[in-house]
Amino acid sequence: MLTVEEVQSLDAQFNTLPSEKVLAWAWEKFGNRAAIGTSFQGAGLVMMHLAKRHGIQFPVFTLDTGLLFPETVALKKRLEDFFGYQIETLVPDLTVEQQNAAQGPELWKRDPDLCCTMRKVLPLQTRLESLDCWITGLRRQQSDTRASIGIIELYEFDPAVKRDIVKLNPMANWKREDIWKHIQEFKIPYNPLQDQGYRSIGCLPCTNKSAGGENERAGRWTGFNKVECGIHTFMAKKQDATN
Repeated sequence: MLTVEEVQSLDAQFNTLPSEKVLAWAWEKFGNRAAIGTSFQGAGLVMMHLAKRHGIQFPVFTLDTGLLFPETVALKKRLEDFFGYQIETLVPDLTVEQQNAAQGPELWKRDPDLCCTMRKVLPLQTRLESLDCWITGLRRQQSDTRASIGIIELYEFDPAVKRDIVKLNPMANWKREDIWKHIQEFKIPYNPLQDQGYRSIGCLPCTNKSAGGENERAGRWTGFNKVECGIHTFMAKKQDATN
């Protein structure tokens, strides 16, 4: 596994490289021990296309919480047909009905953090156990909480066994307009809700349309002091040699 110092050095290099070069490095370094995780936002679609276009055969997975928009569920099949490979689906241990029975109906209205943990974070943790590198579509422009992300970061995945995981954000520098220009140029299938004012699309009960002047994730968890589902915040980032 890479050290904090090595990751910091690589991050400085990657910040000036095209995303496909970063992806190629990860393929050479980790092979199938790296995988792309995507919720089919624009950046994830472009990243999948860049990887395919340059012959980089990462496994790809997505989270199906059981609460997705029908348009999101349908998009998965369209993307599989377009790219020519299967996208792995991660699902929670409990169905929505079982969660309702255990926690009460519509948990997302009362405790969205717990709902996200059960339906997103825990399934992701299980998948990451078999990976050394998790590749995301995070971008700095998306929100204040993502403005300082690195292209490559090192996280403490399992402190008990001192196991770290590399988190790669090859799309971090991309602007929204460049993402959508690429999608349109290469005719990549995308979520039709994007054309209806949904600029960041998560679970149906917790996603609203957002105005163009707001940050892209302004339509998520309206009415709650919540801006992240937890999949990008449950691990501690290793900042220096003392961590």
